[in-house]
Amino acid sequence: MSTEVIEPEALDRHECLACGYIYEPAKGDGKSISAGTAFSALPAEWRCPVCGARTNRFTNIGPLGNPSGFKENLRYGLGVNGLTPAQKNLLIFGGLAIGFIFFLSLYGLR
Repeated sequence: MSTEVIEPEALDRHECLACGYIYEPAKGDGKSISAGTAFSALPAEWRCPVCGARTNRFTNIGPLGNPSGFKENLRYGLGVNGLTPAQKNLLIFGGLAIGFIFFLSLYGLR
């Protein structure tokens, strides 16, 4: 049984600056690159499957579920800067739903 050490950067997603396509190593590109291929291991002739941009037109956006925003700003605020985008959506839309329910409950006051 061999244990292979995976570098943290191997799981980082990369976004195409030209069209917004996100390359996820866990999925591959769905065409010629198999799942589990790190961005740094892509062949030199690989292009964005959407717009055909080269790999130098991609920027590292970190792993999936990474808190959004600049790393140096994650410790500021009321504790919401460290939340993932999914957690922020739940907080925002959950608050709106509770507010709407409270608003509807006012019709019960007579």
